[in-house]
Amino acid sequence: MSSNTKAGGDGQVVCVTGGSGFIGSWLVRLLLDRGYTVHATVKDLKDEKETKHLEALEGAESRLRLFQIDLLDYDSIVAAVTGSSGVFHLASPCIVDQVKDPERELLEPAIKGTLNVLTAAKELGVRRVVVTSSNTAITPSPNWPADKVKNEDCWTDVEYCKQNGLWYPLSKTLAEKAAWEFAKEKGLDVVVVNPGTVMGPIIPPALNASMLMLLRFLQGCTEIYENFFMGPVHVKDVALAHILVYENTSATGRHLCVEAISHYGDFTAMVAELYPEYNVPRLPKDTQPGLLRTKDGSKKLMDLGFQFIPMEQIIKETVESLKSKGYIS
Repeated sequence: MSSNTKAGGDGQVVCVTGGSGFIGSWLVRLLLDRGYTVHATVKDLKDEKETKHLEALEGAESRLRLFQIDLLDYDSIVAAVTGSSGVFHLASPCIVDQVKDPERELLEPAIKGTLNVLTAAKELGVRRVVVTSSNTAITPSPNWPADKVKNEDCWTDVEYCKQNGLWYPLSKTLAEKAAWEFAKEKGLDVVVVNPGTVMGPIIPPALNASMLMLLRFLQGCTEIYENFFMGPVHVKDVALAHILVYENTSATGRHLCVEAISHYGDFTAMVAELYPEYNVPRLPKDTQPGLLRTKDGSKKLMDLGFQFIPMEQIIKETVESLKSKGYIS
C-alpha cells in the first residue's frame, strides 16, 4: 500500500485508544478519510489540548466520537470499544527519561492497560486488534547473533533492561509479550506494529518523545539514544501500516516499521547536511554498536506492498513542521 492508497471503511466502527497522541491523531485522520466511524479515546474530555485537533479533522463531525478512558479502569475501556469491529491499541505512556516510579508510571499502565483493552475486545466480539508496540521491544538485544540483521524474531532482553534502568523498552516488551500470550490463550486475532523513531508533521499541540529527540538535537544535544534507535519512520507511514495490517487478513505477527534500519548517527548526519544553518553537533556514524544496517528492515510490510517515505523527506517535513509550530526559528 503506497501512501496514497484509499480504501473504504464503509462506516465500519473502529476504536483507537490514545487517539489524541502523535500517531493516534494521524491514524484517526486517515481512518476518517477512508470512511470509518471512529471511537477515539483521550485521557480528559475537558482538556482542549486533547480534543480540539481531533474535532477539527475532516469527517469528525459526523463520524468521530471521543471517549475518556483510564487504562486501569476496565469499564471506561468497555464503553469506548462497544460497537467496534476493530481496535487499534496505541495508548501507552511514553517517558524515555526521568522515570521516578517505573512500575506506576510505565509498567502497570502499559501491561495492565493492554490486557484490559484485549479483554474488552474479546468480550465484545471484536474482529481484529492492532497493538502498537515499538522497535524498543526488538532492541536492546545484546545476545542476538552479531552477523544477523535484527528482525521480528528478535526480542528485547528483559534482564538487560532491568539492570540498565531502561524502563520504556521494558514496558513495551512486557506489554507486547502479554498481548501475544493473551491472544494465544483466548483465541483473539491480534497483529502488532513495531514503529521506529516516529517523526513528521505534528497534528496535536504537544510534542511526542521522538520529535523531542530531533528538537533537542537541533538545539545542540549530543545524546545518541543507543538503546532506543533502529531508524526513523514517517508518522503517516506508521498510521498507514496500522490500517494495512488491520485490513489485510494475510498480515500476522509483528511488523517492524522503519524507513530502513539505520543508526542515529546516519540520521543526524543527514539533518546536518540538509540544515547547515542550525549548529547541529557531529555524532559518530556508529551510534548503535552491533546494529546491522539494512534498507529492507521492514520486509514484512514491504511484502504486503508497503512503500516507505525516505529519510530525507521525513527530516524535511519534520523540521518544517517544528518551524511552522514555532518550536524552532
